[in-house]
Amino acid sequence: MLTDNRKLIEGAYRAFAIGDIPAVLQAFAEEITWHVPGRSPLSGDYRGHREIVEFFGRVMELSEGSFRIRIDDVLTDTSRVVVLCTVSAERSGRAPWSSPEVHVWDIAAGRAVAFREFQGDQQAEDAFWS
Repeated sequence: MLTDNRKLIEGAYRAFAIGDIPAVLQAFAEEITWHVPGRSPLSGDYRGHREIVEFFGRVMELSEGSFRIRIDDVLTDTSRVVVLCTVSAERSGRAPWSSPEVHVWDIAAGRAVAFREFQGDQQAEDAFWS
């Protein structure tokens, strides 16, 4: 079970890295909830595949396709996967941005049912995306 949960989430990150959004969505329950804290244009709560695809599109639009996630470590238990990662992006006319993040995934019936993101520097992240 622990290995399956880890493989599920790591596979979703690999698929995202190559732009294979249908493969990413296969790892997610239809009604997955997604929370991004802060006060940037990306902050908020999203529900379901359609809203998450729109969120991904907005991330790529704002970052001009430069958004990247590097997995630093993965921690698992029977119903949760925690990804310690570093995210980075660039935007025209701004300094490149990079920050540590913690991504917390809740898993049920072999699919991700909830995602919560925690930034290393919320103010810097909000400023970058705003």
